[in-house]
Amino acid sequence: MKKIYTSFDEAVKQIEDHSTIMVGGFGLVGIPENLILAIVESGAKHLTVISNNCGVDDWGLGLLLENKQIDKMIGSYVGENKEFERQVLAGELEVELTPQGSLAERIRAGGAGIPAFYTPAGVGTPIAEGKEVREFDGTEYLLQTALTADVSLVRAAKGDRFGNLVYNKTARNFNPEIAAAGKVTIAEVEELVEAGELDGDQIHTPGIYVQGLIEGEQEKRIERLTIRQKA
Repeated sequence: MKKIYTSFDEAVKQIEDHSTIMVGGFGLVGIPENLILAIVESGAKHLTVISNNCGVDDWGLGLLLENKQIDKMIGSYVGENKEFERQVLAGELEVELTPQGSLAERIRAGGAGIPAFYTPAGVGTPIAEGKEVREFDGTEYLLQTALTADVSLVRAAKGDRFGNLVYNKTARNFNPEIAAAGKVTIAEVEELVEAGELDGDQIHTPGIYVQGLIEGEQEKRIERLTIRQKA
């Protein structure tokens, strides 16, 4: 059985100053929003955050930006966040941009124990500056190193007491890879069930990757609302 936390503050207590954390989600979809709020409350600072993007100005990881708790961001997309833009231009935030597919593979490689891999993405662009480029069968490939974290935070629709997780549709996104790449992984689940209740064929993240769980309701904000107009 995994550790079941009773408060979000307790769940993030091990995230200290200068920690490297990975956070699941794509935009605001599939983010562990209550765990993020708990980090804001904890005041942990000088964090390195690895995530596809950094939330929006008033929600998700954007709250950590607003609170000046992030020193470095490793991600693939920086849009939808004016504070992110301001901090980068002001030299207050270090950013390492990676093509989205390469970011996913860097995280997956970290969880699989693979130190690095070659990819054609980014060759001949600023992404390749200072990195090894090697030719295979007449095509140039860029060496990308794996990513791991002190703590990974993920969000799942369901989890059992053994730590097995099931994600809901597109909320799956980066979460399975991030769950595997953390030295410690904490899962925020919408529903905690007993062992044996999940269909083994439907489990997306095996419990071996998860050290702790916490159950909680989510606000699930919409990042950008689009309404169809009648003709």
